[in-house]
Amino acid sequence: MLDPKVLMTIKDLPLLARTVIDGFMNGFNKSKVKGPGLEFSQYRSYQPGDDLRWLDWRMFARSDRYYIRESEIETSISIRFLIDASASMNHDDRGIRKIDYAKFLAASLAYLANLQGDSVGLYVFQEGGLFSLASKPDPQHLQRLFYHLQQVNPTGTFTQPIHYKELFAGTDRKELLVFITDMYQADGEITKLLDSLSALKHEVIVFHLMGKNEMDFDFEGYSTLEDLETGKTIEVNTQQASIYQEKLTSHLEGIRLQLLGKHVFYRMIQTSQPLDTTLRDFLVQRNKSKF
Repeated sequence: MLDPKVLMTIKDLPLLARTVIDGFMNGFNKSKVKGPGLEFSQYRSYQPGDDLRWLDWRMFARSDRYYIRESEIETSISIRFLIDASASMNHDDRGIRKIDYAKFLAASLAYLANLQGDSVGLYVFQEGGLFSLASKPDPQHLQRLFYHLQQVNPTGTFTQPIHYKELFAGTDRKELLVFITDMYQADGEITKLLDSLSALKHEVIVFHLMGKNEMDFDFEGYSTLEDLETGKTIEVNTQQASIYQEKLTSHLEGIRLQLLGKHVFYRMIQTSQPLDTTLRDFLVQRNKSKF
């Protein structure tokens, strides 16, 4: 059920998120995805009146003494989902747009985060401005996030840097920021955003979405390609596919190295890929953000 083509048939975003995470958890060690909460801290001797649910029977088997597992370290965090909704996210590959994949991914990750007791927020970059829904942990807020995410329709250009300050208002706490984008920028605006985020010492994940047709230069049947944000067109020359792919490989490696230098986690994802790997990446980076 993690195949994007299958997910396209589910029109209800909350149902889709629940379906994805249930399917993911069935093939994953559920003990690694804890409920709201608390992380194991230490053992102490059992005292009358202690909750028997926290009794560690393995320790009893080894030592013939009763021990209680103390769990006192709060591990829930604040997670903000940053969605690129500029017009280039309308790029379509075999019926799946980049924005469709971004919605599947953000909704599923938000649902997973909410299960763990994390606060989730939504920030949408489009038409030169910024929509913001501040992070909160309650289930009703998650439904609001789903609603606003469902309404996103890519138009215009990416948000201008003057609006980035809205991202930093209201909290000094370190957070996990999940940025879902195609990395298309006209004048370095995405680079400036990531510079600002990394300077604040947030844990940042960039999921870079690419269509398989972009990767393979597979535009059979098309004589021209149009830039979805500027409207400019170029002629398609399939004989130059090898040159295109060499330049694309160099471009993607440049992005990867640039973000590595900023200590930003980067993963390029084709929109034809199932969500499994991305969900695992998220859990690894979330654990790094616990403090």
